[in-house]
Amino acid sequence: MERLETINFYLLDKAIRTYRIYSQKKLKENGFKITVDQWLIIKVLLENPGISQQSIAEKAFKDNASVTRIIELLVKSKYLDRKVNPKDRRTSILKVTAAGEDIINKVQDLVLQNRKMAQIGITLEELENLNSTLKKIIKNCQP
Repeated sequence: MERLETINFYLLDKAIRTYRIYSQKKLKENGFKITVDQWLIIKVLLENPGISQQSIAEKAFKDNASVTRIIELLVKSKYLDRKVNPKDRRTSILKVTAAGEDIINKVQDLVLQNRKMAQIGITLEELENLNSTLKKIIKNCQP
């Protein structure tokens, strides 16, 4: 039987989880009061204004309940503004506030530093091959 350490998908998941833990630690160490997941939700909204909560969940690879909790925290932190959708009162219109944009801008340098540290010793060619391979896996697994 194969060992976990020889399974590519196990290693991929471990790499992602290790990077997220490292990134969260660096956010905290640098005094940012935002989580990696909160950062991700704000980024999704900035890149997709007017997006539905269901679509946010899909783009962020989160379940709806998690996205709802994260949005609640972001509204309380004044990083997001939430209004009832006048066309469909069951849904909300979410908008990133100036404070939300500000925190994303402030965190950006740290995000880049984290990526740079994670990629030490990896050539540009290796990164390009990794991206190409990951895109193939995504394509192969989509319906």
